[in-house]
Amino acid sequence: MTTLSNEQTAIIRTERGLTIAGTRITIYDIMDYVTAQYPPKFIRGLFDLTEAQINAALAYIEAHRADVEAEYQIVLKEAEELRLYYEEKNRDLIARIAAQPPKPGQEAIRAKLQAAKAKFKSQL
Repeated sequence: MTTLSNEQTAIIRTERGLTIAGTRITIYDIMDYVTAQYPPKFIRGLFDLTEAQINAALAYIEAHRADVEAEYQIVLKEAEELRLYYEEKNRDLIARIAAQPPKPGQEAIRAKLQAAKAKFKSQL
């Protein structure tokens, strides 16, 4: 594993997977942004990491790219399966909420939202 200058382990394996030591941030969280080619400074600020933590995470990803990528694909698959499960489980609830009339005083906001949705769909 990657170590910090004070010999602490920077990347540890927890029940959540590979995690940056001292945080609840997983390498897979970081991988989302690395895959999207975000700059390290942005990722660091997004997760409120220290320079040493982001450097350790990025170094670990580079040093163990194949293993991390394989685990990342498993994490993405499991996340998609969970999303589909809860989408199906809550389908009736979501439909009931969508069918409710707008709350009084929100007519203008809803009209603006519908116009924005229509504009977005026309651009596709």
